[in-house]
Amino acid sequence: MGFTFAEGPLLEDEKHNFDDLNVPKEHPARDMQDTFFVKDEPGFVLRTHTSPVQVRYMESQIKKKIQPPYRVIVPGKVFRNEATDITHEAEFFQLEGLAVGEDITLANLKGTLARFFKELFKGANVEIRFRPSFFPFVEPGVEVDMRVVGESAPEKLRDRWIEMMGAGMVHPNVLKNAGVDPTKYQGFAFGMGLDRLAMLRWGIDDIRLMHSADLRFINQF
Repeated sequence: MGFTFAEGPLLEDEKHNFDDLNVPKEHPARDMQDTFFVKDEPGFVLRTHTSPVQVRYMESQIKKKIQPPYRVIVPGKVFRNEATDITHEAEFFQLEGLAVGEDITLANLKGTLARFFKELFKGANVEIRFRPSFFPFVEPGVEVDMRVVGESAPEKLRDRWIEMMGAGMVHPNVLKNAGVDPTKYQGFAFGMGLDRLAMLRWGIDDIRLMHSADLRFINQF
């Protein structure tokens, strides 16, 4: 599908983690209850999502005088200042996708995600749907639900609509902040929790097992 991989720093500046992604100063994500701020490095945080790598990747391409199209996948660890339970962890993995070009549409996004889930749940009939939502860095924004139909689907997933990720068309401000002309180029972006995806795919009940280093759990895979 033409995607390449990119990585970025775990210790991120607020500019890339928030400002360049169109997250305003008053947004709750910038509150100390949701983000790990670094006491000895003012203006830096443990990144709360992999989205800053979108901006860094586009910036790096523009500096090299490489214009879109861009296709990039960003896997990586992220951090949230929240209590842990069977479905939440303070440290987990995300997978981010970005595509930028002259004729990118929501239809391209839907086709890409449909292909992804069909490859993940091979042999099953996978359906996806979009629901309107809001994220500062995309416009329009959508929540993406998935339903796996058929006997080959994991029993816990079979015939159920399950919320999988947030996605949408990249906000013009995000493109502009990265040095890409939003009047010429459009793009889509999506982001999902890899831990949650693995839990659904293999029927894991407790996200904390993913980071437990328990060989009884690890050896099952």
